[in-house]
Amino acid sequence: MAQVLCHLPKIEDENLIVGLETSDDAAVYKINDKLALIQTLDFFTPIVDDPYEFGQIAAANSLSDVYAMGGEPSLAMNIVCFPNCLSPDVLVDILRGGFDKVKEAGALLIGGHTVEDDEPKYGLSVAGFVDPSKVWTNSNAKAGDYLVLTKPLGVGIINTAIKGGLADEKTYKEAVKTMATLNKYAKEALEGIKVNSVTDITGFGLLGHALEMAEGSSVTIVIEHKNIPIIDKTLEFARMGLVPAGAYANRKFVGDKVEFSEDVPEEVQDVLYDPQTSGGLLISLPKENVDLLLKNLKNTPTKYAVVGEVIEKEDKYIIVK
Repeated sequence: MAQVLCHLPKIEDENLIVGLETSDDAAVYKINDKLALIQTLDFFTPIVDDPYEFGQIAAANSLSDVYAMGGEPSLAMNIVCFPNCLSPDVLVDILRGGFDKVKEAGALLIGGHTVEDDEPKYGLSVAGFVDPSKVWTNSNAKAGDYLVLTKPLGVGIINTAIKGGLADEKTYKEAVKTMATLNKYAKEALEGIKVNSVTDITGFGLLGHALEMAEGSSVTIVIEHKNIPIIDKTLEFARMGLVPAGAYANRKFVGDKVEFSEDVPEEVQDVLYDPQTSGGLLISLPKENVDLLLKNLKNTPTKYAVVGEVIEKEDKYIIVK
């Protein structure tokens, strides 16, 4: 998509704080010295069979971009594609799941737009607000920062296993819980803590989004693979070859800008490339603030960990060891 958008005229406006240039999570437009608008949207096809759970996950994913920019969502509108061959009850359950997540976020769901399509699709257009002086971007990581990841990886691989009928109930529930958890709680854990750069981990996987952060910040990111939080059974499924096509696309996208140590197993590499749905926040913050963040994250419902550090720019943008 970035390759397509680069052919459009460059947008210049003194009030546009964040636009297309850094592949950031949302657009941010300054209204006045104390208030800026965050605007984002996202939608996708079902990744679980239960329509209510699908609605929750899609909504959590759409809301995530606002949290990744340091803001609070205020208004949301449904984006729906739905075939006439399915029962309207299915659509009701999808919308109910989305409504409940928007309510949990403290925002208002105020309608939306529906079109007929061959395959269901659902998501949200979300507007939120942030203090212009407190906007988080994915392009301001500093050498000396530590990196914290607020959700475990592996949902793409787990979803592949679910489609193959190989995932047990416990693994399925952990994956759904991870995807349906709002990044609101990670964002709240950061209140009052100085951070330098934040992004949420979605379709490009951990390494794809880390690359965007490293390139945008002109630094090298070092990932400690043994510290990565991973959903149970993910590595087992990866060793079986249950790796989604998106992971291979992400591997191609990152290319030779990453260097792996010899002791990083192939299945761990697959997890690092695994496309995530409604993934956690990757946070780059000064070392002295990490302990307080970890203390605050104890109240969040998902696994989290310090997964690496930021160093001065080297030959590779990412080093995994």
